[in-house]
Amino acid sequence: YLAGYTINRVTLFALILALGLVVDDPIVDVENIYRHFKMKPKNPLKAVLEAVNEVRPPIILATLAVIVSFIPMFFITGMMGPYMRPMALNVPLAMLMSMVVAFTITPWLSYLMLRGHAKSGGGHAEPNQSSALEKSLIYRAYRGALAPFLNRRWARWAMLGVTMLLFVGSGWLAADRQVPLKMLPYDNKNEFQVVIDMDRGMTLEQTQSAAADLADYLRRVPEVTDVTSYVGLASPMDFNGMIRHYYLRSGSNTADLRVNVVHKKQREQQSHELTLRLRNDLQAIAGKHHARVKLVEMPPGPPVLSTVVAEVYGEPFTPYEELLTSAHTVQQRLQREAGVVDIDSTVEAEQKEFRFVPDREKARLAGISEQQIATVIQSAVKGGDAAILHSANDVNPTPIQLRLPLADRTSINSLNAISVVPQTGLPSDPKAKPVQLSELGAWKEQPADQPIYHKNLQRVVYVTAEMAGRPPAEAVLDVQSDMQVGQARSGTLTARPLADRSFLANGANIRWDVPKDVKVSWTGGGEWKITLDVFRDLGIAFALACLGIYILLVYETKSYLMPLILMISIPLTVIGIKPGFWLLNRLGGGSIGGFGNPTYFTATAMIGMIALSGIVVRNGILLIDFLHKAIAAGKPLKQALIESGAVRFRPIFLTAGAAMLAAWPITLDPIFSGLAWALIFGLFVSTAFTLLIVPVVYYMAYARKHQTTKE
Repeated sequence: YLAGYTINRVTLFALILALGLVVDDPIVDVENIYRHFKMKPKNPLKAVLEAVNEVRPPIILATLAVIVSFIPMFFITGMMGPYMRPMALNVPLAMLMSMVVAFTITPWLSYLMLRGHAKSGGGHAEPNQSSALEKSLIYRAYRGALAPFLNRRWARWAMLGVTMLLFVGSGWLAADRQVPLKMLPYDNKNEFQVVIDMDRGMTLEQTQSAAADLADYLRRVPEVTDVTSYVGLASPMDFNGMIRHYYLRSGSNTADLRVNVVHKKQREQQSHELTLRLRNDLQAIAGKHHARVKLVEMPPGPPVLSTVVAEVYGEPFTPYEELLTSAHTVQQRLQREAGVVDIDSTVEAEQKEFRFVPDREKARLAGISEQQIATVIQSAVKGGDAAILHSANDVNPTPIQLRLPLADRTSINSLNAISVVPQTGLPSDPKAKPVQLSELGAWKEQPADQPIYHKNLQRVVYVTAEMAGRPPAEAVLDVQSDMQVGQARSGTLTARPLADRSFLANGANIRWDVPKDVKVSWTGGGEWKITLDVFRDLGIAFALACLGIYILLVYETKSYLMPLILMISIPLTVIGIKPGFWLLNRLGGGSIGGFGNPTYFTATAMIGMIALSGIVVRNGILLIDFLHKAIAAGKPLKQALIESGAVRFRPIFLTAGAAMLAAWPITLDPIFSGLAWALIFGLFVSTAFTLLIVPVVYYMAYARKHQTTKE
């Protein structure tokens, strides 16, 4: 309330994310209290106080680490800022309150509810605590897993080598395009839009025929409930209309179809899958009418003119016709790129127009002005109001428009037969004879002028496209790599298969070029520029989160090496996240209508990685804190490492499991599912590796020091 946030989709998911984190501190508290009750007979109140005091330092440090990991999200700018700030505010506040509860209410409730158990079971506990721990199943299993690495040097280096190979392999999955990267995933809405464009000069009747055929097909689709057609004008403005300028569309060659489908709970396919299924059929119907159609989903994603936008610029001396030709070259190249659909440009189809050039001398001799000739032609072709029809039943007067029939106004011979009355007299005046238009001049045929667009005072031609089954980053990089400015074209006529391409070897080997004085920019109005900016900002936030955690740990541990050991868990999350998304594509990815339907690694998944930087570090903090207590009690390093992992296994497992279960419902949301999957895969793998990697690295770093101290 104080921050001014409303209850919306973003803040609710921030709250759901916090649910799995706020229980971490109480879990550690209760588990340690229960462990103290089972260790040996003692006063329940004293056992609670000792248990809470034992875990208080690591709980405070772990909570601060999680808070530090979320704070950088608050300073992310751009379109992702509103998505980040609720999480950057809600999660730290929730964690602070959770820590307060863990130190006040949780111990009190544990004392009230578990003291009876302590009296009945505590008195029968074995006096030798270490002996009781060593007999437990967790200890025996953990010792069997960790001891071989502590006892054998080659095993330790082999583990680190395998971990490094897994890390490199996880990065290779992204570099080899096995994990597709996209700004935001497609949402699941109950409507979509079909935008229809005909060549300039097409009549309203021709556009209406194309729209009617498309609407008739859509009405027969089982998931469609209704279709609304808008021919010659734009449909009511919405997010698409505002961002993509659809609300400015008008003319006899434009049309919109608004398609509503059944509720998402009543259909198997999401709206994006539905449009993939219908795309080929709609394109085939539009092709019969020589129309271009775009299937636009609601919302279309980032606020851009189109998913892929190429801006063609030239030097001040470059003819605009050269820009138009270069734009056509870009359009042809995009048509040959796999997964690129709905390709269009601001270049109008070539049209011929007829302009009447009056013979001024003949017109003056006939007493007819040029303005009079223009008025007559305009009235004949476009029509003019001749009178007003007044009716008692009409609220507004009805104009009576006078113009030639369609067949006559599109015929030069019919227009030439129009008579023009001189201004010097009246039609009844025998001297004022009407003069046919053909006697006053001639019709001149010429190409219609192309509209000239400007951006930042520079002339520009836009080429737009959408993506189906591929992320836009891959297509843009492939097309850019094949471009050879001012060079002779070389390459193959057949595109290189998608399976052979990667971010390390971009391009389809379909060469194309533009003149040297022409520049093609892909970072203007498309999703590519926003994707770069957002992932750059998220990468900076991730780096700042890691730096903040490191500074916090250095201040607490008074060591520069110990924080690095504790933060080993952070890169281990990549071993879970990247293969996890790869596995989702292998198990759930498929083809719909000939187009791929992959699971994308999106900006929300990157948010999950940032959140994990603080969450996974708390596991190492809990582990190392108990290790130091065991070493201080005089236990050998190897035994202390095994005991610390066995004792902290249960709270580490419970806290990680709680966070994963809290993230599970978010997987059902199309937008934030990436965040949930990143948390689940990252926590699962990182937690498992942390219990082995952190003790092994600690032993490698401090074994000699402890041996020297012992001697």
